[in-house]
Amino acid sequence: MWVERPLHEVRRDLGGFQKFILRGNVVDLAVGVVIGAAFGNVVNALVNNVLNPLLGIFGGTPNVSDVTWQVGTSTIGVGTVLNAVLSFLLVAVVIYFLVVLPVNRLRDRFLPEPKPAPTKECPECLSQVPKGARRCPHCTSALASEAPTHPVAA
Repeated sequence: MWVERPLHEVRRDLGGFQKFILRGNVVDLAVGVVIGAAFGNVVNALVNNVLNPLLGIFGGTPNVSDVTWQVGTSTIGVGTVLNAVLSFLLVAVVIYFLVVLPVNRLRDRFLPEPKPAPTKECPECLSQVPKGARRCPHCTSALASEAPTHPVAA
């Protein structure tokens, strides 16, 4: 059942939708999907029109996608699967070498190493525990807590 809502509530909902759509990561994702689909088409064309005929020279078939196996009355399209695997491998190699590897190098170069959390040593089992811990997670012994320093009220 439709319940009528005041116009300002509808505008608020649409404003939230507009903020969601115009956030950077949503737009980046949309661009990535479109470019990825176009790149997939290029790779499929490369596999179907260049690699298949080259592989067909060695297999004796002009087009690898035409290779099939007959099992009883069923026909299994082995060549079609081979095309899909080749396309996937080409896309994965290109994505790794042109996207993942450079981004990882840039990240390693410009992002600082994370600082380790401050720890202290348990006097009973000598294991490292977080500085604010009151009990050791390994031996469950009580740890001496450091008294917080508060300014003295004047």
